[in-house]
Amino acid sequence: MAGPADMPPEPMDWGALALAAGPAPSDPNAGPTSPQARLRLFGHAESEVRVTLYRDHHAWCPYCQKVWLWLEEKRVPHRTRKVTMFCYGRKEPWYTERVPSGMLPALELDGRLITESDRILEALEQSFGPLGPAMQSSVALPLRQLERQLFRAWCQWLCVPARGGADEARGREGFDRWAERFASALEAEPGPFLVGELGTVDLIFVPYVERMNASLAYYKGYLLRERHPAIDRWFRALEQRSTYLGTQSDFHTHAHDLPPQMGGCYASGSAEQRNLADRIDAGPWPIVAPPGSDPETSQGEPADAAAVALGRVLRHRGPLLARNPLGSDGFDRPLRCALTRLITGQDCPPPPGSARGLRYLRDRVSVPRDMPLHAARLLRRSLEATARLDPAAPSAAGEPIPVQHRRDQDPSPFLAAASRPLGTAP
Repeated sequence: MAGPADMPPEPMDWGALALAAGPAPSDPNAGPTSPQARLRLFGHAESEVRVTLYRDHHAWCPYCQKVWLWLEEKRVPHRTRKVTMFCYGRKEPWYTERVPSGMLPALELDGRLITESDRILEALEQSFGPLGPAMQSSVALPLRQLERQLFRAWCQWLCVPARGGADEARGREGFDRWAERFASALEAEPGPFLVGELGTVDLIFVPYVERMNASLAYYKGYLLRERHPAIDRWFRALEQRSTYLGTQSDFHTHAHDLPPQMGGCYASGSAEQRNLADRIDAGPWPIVAPPGSDPETSQGEPADAAAVALGRVLRHRGPLLARNPLGSDGFDRPLRCALTRLITGQDCPPPPGSARGLRYLRDRVSVPRDMPLHAARLLRRSLEATARLDPAAPSAAGEPIPVQHRRDQDPSPFLAAASRPLGTAP
């Protein structure tokens, strides 16, 4: 007869998990750059705020990221109002009444509404001064053109189906050529950035080069930072800045959010591509060994990464349980098993039939909206490891991630939960 020592460990209850998460996080409005912030004052009085940024709930929109980074780098006091991108759900009527096109970002400056990210940056420069060379300067204009040429080469390779190996090779060569020109522009200055200190021209490159780095690894088996050391140095310098880390996404989020935005992303099907895609989806992370060659980030794992991941899950516990394919009752214990492993490092076998629910959540952790990159890795790792302990179907997959839209990421059910104190019941 089996004794107590042979019994699998019990998952922590919600009260114990709340205690393990520790105290509530610091105010995101006052600390480092955070996707949860709504009012950034940088030491100013609220009455001095002249800017309202309208950006996406998902913290994913590349054009929003560019403006968001500029405001953070210049420490311009601003409010943020969040809007749902069409890909993720229904756009809020209050926003389409104000901006009929629904386009993001939009910015209100001294009561004047401005759309299109480059026009927004030009207006901000006029009011608060440039960040490095001005947008229309003779230094910035050629670099802005280079960014557009690099973007086109990326789209031509990623978003146009290849009819054979020759097409695939041409796409790679075309992108490589423009990536090398970007690397050469970076090498023209002694520092890691384009014009000495970080400036607006760097921020213009950030959103799409970040997405190139992720998507080309996933769909082409191409490691941008490994192939172009100057681009790696640029990323490493960005990753020293809390402003960038607060907006930075990860490979998994980008790889699965890009297809509906871009009209499709086409995999090369090579062995390298399939291996990297598998690891981006299911781990282990980092996706390339040995340590020190991580193509996603040069930053080490923070000591509080597990607690951060746990705290964010607790805050949104109700919608996470309700929206899972297993239902609230069916997913409660499997989720607690995964969170117990997250905090203790000890395996906690879930009930039979849990794997598909655990992997459903694993595939829908979004960076930086939900949590930072390393916290998301730890949560995904615990969800995957717990799914593999399912005694009935350890290899069961979750519902597929949509490729025509990401309505599975609709933020509306989570908005009410965001205002509740950490660890309280839904």
